[in-house]
Amino acid sequence: MSTGKGQDSKSEKFVRTGADIGLMNPARIYEASKQSRCLDPIQLAVLEQSFRSWAEASSRSGVRFSRQRILLIFLLIRYTGARLNEVLELDLRRDIDIAQRIVRYGSADEGDSWPGREVHISSQLVSEVQSMLGNASFANEARSLLKVDAAHVRRKFYERAAACGFAQDLGSPNAIRRARAVELMQDNMPLPVVQRILGHSTPNLTASLVSFSEQDIHQLTRHFVERESQRKTSARNTFFGKIGRIGTGDIQSLIELVTVGGDVITTVITNNSLERMGLKVGSLVTAEVKAPWVVLQKSDTEPLCTSENLFRGAVTQVVRGILTTEFIVTIQDGTKLCSVVTEESRVRLGLAENDQVWVMFSSFAVILHVD
Repeated sequence: MSTGKGQDSKSEKFVRTGADIGLMNPARIYEASKQSRCLDPIQLAVLEQSFRSWAEASSRSGVRFSRQRILLIFLLIRYTGARLNEVLELDLRRDIDIAQRIVRYGSADEGDSWPGREVHISSQLVSEVQSMLGNASFANEARSLLKVDAAHVRRKFYERAAACGFAQDLGSPNAIRRARAVELMQDNMPLPVVQRILGHSTPNLTASLVSFSEQDIHQLTRHFVERESQRKTSARNTFFGKIGRIGTGDIQSLIELVTVGGDVITTVITNNSLERMGLKVGSLVTAEVKAPWVVLQKSDTEPLCTSENLFRGAVTQVVRGILTTEFIVTIQDGTKLCSVVTEESRVRLGLAENDQVWVMFSSFAVILHVD
């Protein structure tokens, strides 16, 4: 039974070299040097959560304000691939276009020519910026909010990386920028678009073979960023992660997916589907489970069952209907799982909000998706 317990350190399990990245990218848009190392999307998500928890951990408003500034700097580097000095120069009200969901780097004073670039950000990140600007402390310092000592920022980045068990150098601002570039290219964003996002002045030979207009750039980045944002949400019965193991039989294959939260989702698919989808260890996939296949059990001890996927969670919502009832259970990493049961089962279970329950589903109930 796979419950996500006893997993190896994520820093040891998922740090990949350029050679690995080439294997994970069937479109061959990007292949890094063999000496290149960077955090992968799963590790980046772990690091982001570490920053968020740290930013909210202090009860002192001044300390929390200071930490939230560092968090915002991290998020801008993480999702726009900007250089640290570019982020520290931002005027949040002038350089972030909330309506267009764009960050403008290299903005000049009014009346001067603008030599910079525009980077699209997700609606989720825009909402976070708006929320911060709505805070009186942030709003009063919007122009100079991010003018933090660069050495101090780097130290905090190193600390968060170490807290996650990663090598400190992989948590530096420049390493996060590099990881963002690799992440976008692994996701098959066209290389010229990635180069424009990161502000590389000299395109390589591959990029020179393809031409993209400004409108093309905006459409492509909007598509990729919003799709990425959606797949990282805690959507009901949806898990995003990386394939950690594949066991192939004569007709079917067993696949273990390691989620962002560190859980393991087990599924069984046919060998034909495995080949058709091009799945391999390291592939990024989304797993979905239909609500009627999710079984709940109210028990203080872990139940003995044949379901390979078993999680502990709390009932956070109950929606009753005439014939069926919908239970929403939130598991440890924040993912929300939905189970639909008959009225008879609801009465028998006797579940209410805040009750602790076991959530289980068979490996045959899991459907895999790739972009």
